[in-house]
Amino acid sequence: MRPLRNPVIQIILSSVLAAWMRFCFATIRWTWEGREHAEGVWAAGGGVLCTFWHSRIGLSPSCWPLDRAQSAKALISLSPDGQFIARAVALQGFPAVRGSSANKDKADAAKGGSQALRDGLKQLKIGALAVTPDGPRGPVRVMAEGLPLMARMSGAPVLFIGMSCNPAVRLNSWDRALLPLPFGRGAIVYDIARFPAGTALSDVTGPWTGRLTAVEARADAITGLKRL
Repeated sequence: MRPLRNPVIQIILSSVLAAWMRFCFATIRWTWEGREHAEGVWAAGGGVLCTFWHSRIGLSPSCWPLDRAQSAKALISLSPDGQFIARAVALQGFPAVRGSSANKDKADAAKGGSQALRDGLKQLKIGALAVTPDGPRGPVRVMAEGLPLMARMSGAPVLFIGMSCNPAVRLNSWDRALLPLPFGRGAIVYDIARFPAGTALSDVTGPWTGRLTAVEARADAITGLKRL
């Protein structure tokens, strides 16, 4: 068994990772743009889809203040690696809806896609659902149709979130995932949309991909992080 897939090791490392992330978030100097979009969502309450690219999962708890925003869950892959990430995120107040919106070549039974969709729509009746539309295996910054589908079925607004910090650690993963380092500069950029009535999923995926990439690129420009 690979060490990172050992349940005991996963529990230990996820606890360490969660504590490290909290420390970094507390010491980073944050800049926000488009925060009025998020403020409106928090004030309204109810369902909202929060979306960011997979490489920024390690920064995601920083964008959602639990003392002000509605409760949130995260749509995380059922893969063993997803279990490790889910534990670290859950320890910071974001329990997981297990499943994946990507990897269409595998049966729903294998990835938990159908159950995740049902559970995700249930969550959207009461609170926020975080989705990485290029996860769990990419391609990087290529949006699967799961996010637009949930937006159309639920009627919930979609909050596009770009997050960055500098300095940071880049993992040697398929998405070059970003982990924070303390005492640096951070940025969180928000944009918002709703699924346009009478529009095909394929007609929404492209524009939404551009908007999500744009907020991430803007966050990187604020912190000075090199784009990959």
